[in-house]
Amino acid sequence: MGLYCNYSYLRALQLFAWTFPLMTFASFTDETLERAAKSEGYCSRILRAQGTRREGYNEFSLRVEGDPEFYKPGNSYRVTLSAATPAYFRGFTLIALKEGKEGDKEEDHAGTFQIIDEEETQFMSNCPVAVTESTPRRRTRIQVFWTAPPLGTGCVILKASIVQKRIIYFQDEGSLTKRLCEQDSALEGVTDKPILDCCACGTAKYRLTFYGNWSEKTHPKDYPRRANHWSAIIGGSHSKNYVLWEYGGYASEGVKQVAELGSPVKMEEEIRQQSDEVLTVIKAKAQWPAWQPLNVRAAPSAEFSVDRTRHLMSFLTMLGPSPDWNVGLSAEDLCTKECGWVQKVIQDLIPWDAGTDSGVTYESPNKPTLPQEKIRPLTSLDHPQSPFYDPEGGSIKSVARVVIERIARKGEQCNIVPDNVDDIVADLAAEAPEDEDDTPETCIYSNWSPWSACSSSTCEKGKRMRQRMLKAQLDLSVPCPETQDFQPCMGPGCSDEDGSTCMMSEWITWSPCSVSCGMGMRSRERYVKQFPEDGSMCKVPTEETEKCIVNEECSPSSCLVTEWGEWDECSASCGMGMKKRHRMIKMTPADGSMCKEEITEAEKCMMPECHTIPCMLSPWSEWSDCSVTCGKGMRTRQRMLKSAAELGDCNEELEQVEKCMLPECPINCELTEWSQWSECNKSCGKGHMIRTRIIDMEPQFGGAPCPETVQRKKCRIRKCLRNPNIEKRRWKEPREKRRSEQAKDDVDGCKMKPWTAWSECTKLCGGGIQERFMTVKKRFKSTQITSCKDKKELRACNVHPC
Repeated sequence: MGLYCNYSYLRALQLFAWTFPLMTFASFTDETLERAAKSEGYCSRILRAQGTRREGYNEFSLRVEGDPEFYKPGNSYRVTLSAATPAYFRGFTLIALKEGKEGDKEEDHAGTFQIIDEEETQFMSNCPVAVTESTPRRRTRIQVFWTAPPLGTGCVILKASIVQKRIIYFQDEGSLTKRLCEQDSALEGVTDKPILDCCACGTAKYRLTFYGNWSEKTHPKDYPRRANHWSAIIGGSHSKNYVLWEYGGYASEGVKQVAELGSPVKMEEEIRQQSDEVLTVIKAKAQWPAWQPLNVRAAPSAEFSVDRTRHLMSFLTMLGPSPDWNVGLSAEDLCTKECGWVQKVIQDLIPWDAGTDSGVTYESPNKPTLPQEKIRPLTSLDHPQSPFYDPEGGSIKSVARVVIERIARKGEQCNIVPDNVDDIVADLAAEAPEDEDDTPETCIYSNWSPWSACSSSTCEKGKRMRQRMLKAQLDLSVPCPETQDFQPCMGPGCSDEDGSTCMMSEWITWSPCSVSCGMGMRSRERYVKQFPEDGSMCKVPTEETEKCIVNEECSPSSCLVTEWGEWDECSASCGMGMKKRHRMIKMTPADGSMCKEEITEAEKCMMPECHTIPCMLSPWSEWSDCSVTCGKGMRTRQRMLKSAAELGDCNEELEQVEKCMLPECPINCELTEWSQWSECNKSCGKGHMIRTRIIDMEPQFGGAPCPETVQRKKCRIRKCLRNPNIEKRRWKEPREKRRSEQAKDDVDGCKMKPWTAWSECTKLCGGGIQERFMTVKKRFKSTQITSCKDKKELRACNVHPC
C-alpha cells in the first residue's frame, strides 16, 4: 500500500500553511513530520496533534442519527460533525475503524461513507476511505452518510479530527469518537419485550380509547385535507400463541387489507378463526375526518376482557389516505408481575409501514412491494418526499394516543392489595350475601322498597338505593340502623351474569342541538353489542333525547360565527402597515336577514424603521453549472433585491462568480512536420532513405496517442561498378557539383558560412536524426531578403534495430 493515509497528516500541514501563511505551528515538530513521512501504514492515523490541545472541551461533537448503541449491517446512518456556537472549525477528517484496529491495512476499515454535499466534503486523495473538507473555510457543521459493514464485522469506532485556527483536536474517547456494535440478527426488527406467563387470577375488563391527533396543524407537510381519516379499529385480547402483527414480521392478508384499504373484515375473520387463543374481538368505528375537537366528537372506544391465558391485547387502524401506513399496539401485556392486572396504559403512537406497498406520500398511486417486506416503523429519513421527512433525522411526531384503562375485575383475585376505593367496593360487593339482615329485634321497620335505577346509564360504576321506614324503636338504648341502603351498580346491559340481559355499547356523543339559538333538542344513541342468551328481545332503550339551549340571548336575526383566525402578515416590510384577520359565518340568521357580525378585522402594525433596512435580499440561488465541460472554468450564482428601491441604495452584490475545476481535458499528442527525406544510404545499388518528425507534446489525460515518428522508403541510385577508380571519380563529381552550387549562392548575392558539423543523433538505435546548419555570412545590398536565408539539413542516423 505504501505511504497512504499518513500523508493526510502532511496534507493538513500543507493546507494550513497555505491557508494561514503567517501562522507558527509550534505544536508540530520536525520529529513528528519525520515519523509521519516514514510510516508505511494504510490510513493508519488521521490528524493527531502532538502538542497544543485542550482537555475537557466539548464545543465539537460527532453524532450518529438517532444516537444508537447498535447498528444493523447494511443500513445507512446520517453522521453529523458540528461545533457549538460560537465555535467553528476550518478542516476535519472522519474515518471508521473496526474496534482494536489502527488502520494499517485496508481490511481494518469498516463500512463506507457517502458524500452528501460536494461543496463541503470529499474523500481524501491519499486515503480514499476517509472524508475531509472540500475547501478550507469556516464552518459549523458537516454531514455524510455512513453505510454499516456486513454481518460479522463486530464493533466499529467512528473517529473525527477537527482543525480550528492553529490547533488540531483528536479524541480517542469523548465527543469526537462514537462506538457502535453490531445488532444481533436474531433480534432484528422483532418485538424485544419478553412475554411472561401470567399468574393473575380471575378476569379484568378494560376500555380502549383512541385519540387521533394527526391534523394539518401537527403534521402540515402535504396533509390530505379532503380524505383524511382513521379506519375502523380492529384487534383482540389473545394469548402469546397468536400474533396479530409485530415489528420484523410479515403482514397477513388481514393486516394488508387494513393497511391498504382500511377494511377490517378479513382481519376480523382471521381473529375469529383463532377462537381458542382469543378472548375478545376489539372493534371501534372509523373516524371521518381524522381529527375533530373532543367537544364536537367523542374519541372512539371499545371494551374487552382478559384472563390468565389471554392477557395480551393487539389492535391496528389505518392512517388514511396512505400507501400502507398504520398505528397500533402489538402484544401489550396487561398482566403484572405481582399477579394482578394493569390499571392504566397510555401510549403515544407513530405510524408503521406494513411492507406491502412502496408509496412514499399520503396519496401515492398503488405500487405493490415485491417481494413483500417486513413490518417496520416509519422514520424521518425514509424518503425526501415523505410527509414525515426531516433532513436532521429527528423523531417523528406522534399521530395518535391510546389509553387502556381497567374498568372492572371479576372472580377471585390473586393480589390482595386493591388499587383504589372502587376496587374495594367492587370486591366486597361480590362477596357480601345479598339477603343478610343485621337489624336489631328492638327496631321495627317496614319492608325495603325496590332498588332504584342505577345512577350510571353506562358501564361506568354507579350506585342504586333502596329505603325503608322505622315504625318503632322498643329500646332507646339500642341504636337502629340507617333507613337507606346503597349498592354499587352499572348501567343496563353491562352485566353478563344474567342470561336474559342485553349487552349494550356506551352512549354515542350527543348530536348537535336542533337549533342555532334558543332552546332545541339533541339526541344520542347506543347499540346492542350482544343479544340475550335465552333468545329474548332487548327491551333496553337505544336512544334518548334531552333539551338543549344555544345562546340564550339570541334572536331570530342572530348568526353564528367561528373564532377569529390568525393575523395576516403586515402589509409593509418597514414602517407603518396594516394587518387583517378573518372569521367565517357558521349559520345565517333564522329570519333570512343579513348577518351583522364582522367577519374581517384590521389593525395597524409597525415594522422596523425603513432607513434601518436599506435592502432586503432573497437567498442566494444554487451555483450554476461550470462554464466548461473539463478543466478550469467559472460558475455563478445570483440573488434578487426584494425591498423597494425608494427605501435606499443597496450596495450588496447581487451576483457572485467563482472558479470551478472539472476533470482535466484530454490533450492529444502533438508532433512537428515531417523532415525532408534523407540521402540514400547507399551510393549505388539498393538502399533506403528516411524522414522523421519530433514529439512536441506527449498525450495526457486520455488524449490520442502518438503515431510513428520515423518513415523509410527504398532508393536505388544506379548499379554498382566493379572498377574502384571509376567509383572514386563518380563520388568526386557530386562534391564538385555541391561546391559549384555554393559558388552559385555566393554569386546570387549571399556569402554563406560553411556547413556546421552534424549534431549528435537523437536516438542510440531504432532510427534517429541529425541536423546541420549553414548561415548567411554576408548579404549584398542588391540581394532580396527572401533569396538569402539560413539553411538546414537533416539526415537519418542509428537506423539499426534496438
